[in-house]
Amino acid sequence: MSFGKRLAAALDERGSLCVGIDPHPGLLQQWGLADDLVSLEKFALTCAEAFGETAAVVKPQSAFFERFGSRGIAVLEKTIVMLREAGSLVLLDVKRGDIGSTMTAYAQAYLDPSAELAVDALTLSPYLGVGSLEPAFELAASAGAGVFVLALTSNPEGPQVQHARLADGRSVAQSVIDEVAARNAGSSPLGSFGVVVGATIGESVAELAGLNGPLLVPGIGAQGGTAADVRRIFGSSLSAVVPSVSREVLKAGPQPADLRAAVLRTAQDFAFLRH
Repeated sequence: MSFGKRLAAALDERGSLCVGIDPHPGLLQQWGLADDLVSLEKFALTCAEAFGETAAVVKPQSAFFERFGSRGIAVLEKTIVMLREAGSLVLLDVKRGDIGSTMTAYAQAYLDPSAELAVDALTLSPYLGVGSLEPAFELAASAGAGVFVLALTSNPEGPQVQHARLADGRSVAQSVIDEVAARNAGSSPLGSFGVVVGATIGESVAELAGLNGPLLVPGIGAQGGTAADVRRIFGSSLSAVVPSVSREVLKAGPQPADLRAAVLRTAQDFAFLRH
């Protein structure tokens, strides 16, 4: 089954929410933990216990595991396995982007079903050209996996590149969305290739309705984005929106029951997306 079909089913069953696992030092401290490998594992596996049977999509942030070296990656592997066994879709936030054989190797590391770090989807950066990501698109399609390509991000530096205009008048962001949309043509109920569009971008400089794929929407909660912003920005594309929250849920820890309650409460705020 394609990632798009699996994602649509998960959103219908569990509600429209992607929950991040971001074990950065501030959150470790907030949970009463040290900034070390033992605490990383406790944090990550507690999140996996809480989210695996509750959230439709869970998004570990690879950087916070990578900073502990190979042992941190081992914790990430364990977290991914635990989440997938519990039934959630795992979107690994790695923002990879390269060319040729290197991009192929990145795709194999995360999207090959036999890989140690195999996940359901990953984030990609298109700024070496969307075409440079073709190895990831191809492997995702053959493996029933997905990708989310950065298009309109919430960081203040983003518009300098993403809002820039091409010779044909389109924004760079629009050109990224159009190229991803072309790869979703004919897919039903949802294509497997999505884009990332922040909830704090204000008025969009891109047309999203033709994507026929999922829209990962970070910037909600601690970063200032609200359910009202999602309604306003995404309009007719609301059914494809996957709101992404991290700190807003993670601050409810460290008890798994409290984390699960925060997921269910936040998902309810976006119940309108499934109607």
